Amino acid sequence: MKLRTMIAGTMIGLAGLIGSCSSLYVVDETKQAVVTQFGRPVKMIVGSMRPGSEDSQAVEEMRERYSVVADSSATGSARQIEITGGPGLYVKIPFIQSVKMFEDRILEYDSAPTDIVTKDKKHLVIDNYARWRIKDPLLFLQRVRTENGAQTRLDDIIYSVIREQLGRYDLVEIVRSTNNPIQTTETHEYETISVGRERIMEEITQVANQKANEYGIEIIDVRIKRADLPEENAQHVYGRMRAERERIAKKYRSEGEEEARKIRAETDKEKRIILADAYQKAQGIRGEGDAEAIRVYAEAYSQDPEFFRMFRILEAYPEAFASGEKTRIVVTTDTDFNQYLRGPKK
Repeated sequence: MKLRTMIAGTMIGLAGLIGSCSSLYVVDETKQAVVTQFGRPVKMIVGSMRPGSEDSQAVEEMRERYSVVADSSATGSARQIEITGGPGLYVKIPFIQSVKMFEDRILEYDSAPTDIVTKDKKHLVIDNYARWRIKDPLLFLQRVRTENGAQTRLDDIIYSVIREQLGRYDLVEIVRSTNNPIQTTETHEYETISVGRERIMEEITQVANQKANEYGIEIIDVRIKRADLPEENAQHVYGRMRAERERIAKKYRSEGEEEARKIRAETDKEKRIILADAYQKAQGIRGEGDAEAIRVYAEAYSQDPEFFRMFRILEAYPEAFASGEKTRIVVTTDTDFNQYLRGPKK
């Protein structure tokens, strides 16, 4: 009898332990939860209700929305959904109530590149991303159930909004955000923009968020990661850019050659002027030297004409006989040149 009592007590204790464990659950800082009872929501733990949260107004709206929810049973009674918030340890009825956990952090959405047509009939391949979060976990559970389902809904919403909104603007509005001048080596006239990418993305975020609200989702931001031309258009644009660069390069080369010719011509002109001036000065100096030499010779000759005549004749002999022993000079005996070769007169 005692053994049966001990076994029964042990079984009751184990059942109580299992029941107490299954009645407790933890919601950490990164989660929010919905408690359902036989598939019917009875409680929400909303992360936005943490102390100091800026979403208190949204939580109040959620409380008004879910203050009384019509029961689906035949009695038609109504039941209030409890809304609380913040991380912590919570209690539920074991085996009757279940907990669905959802992310309370900002989530990333990254779409595949899509082809869009602008207002001016230009094709662009847009690669965009978005940041979103689960704003209403109950509505999220009822409409999309999981994050994978939300990604599918976001694909439809963001893709359609981007195609619609970008199709209202020209290409220049999509690729530029301001009218600040572009620093280039050439002077070009650029189209001015009235909206710009920044404001366009704000409009896309606003429209996409309005459509996503019905799924309990808040889209925080939508951005374009890349905006490329299709491959066939890109090759055509690259060809035009290459031709433009070659045209500019030829222009620079021709301008450089023209400038080089001017510099060479100016240098040749200066060279000729310098050489002419130098030749003129050299000739003047040479003339002055010759005149001075003639003056010196004249003064010396005037002092002793006979000695000077003899000196000049003797100075000519080495020049006349410098070619060698076989040199022959034919002169008359009575010339002045032969005077000192034939010796003194007898």
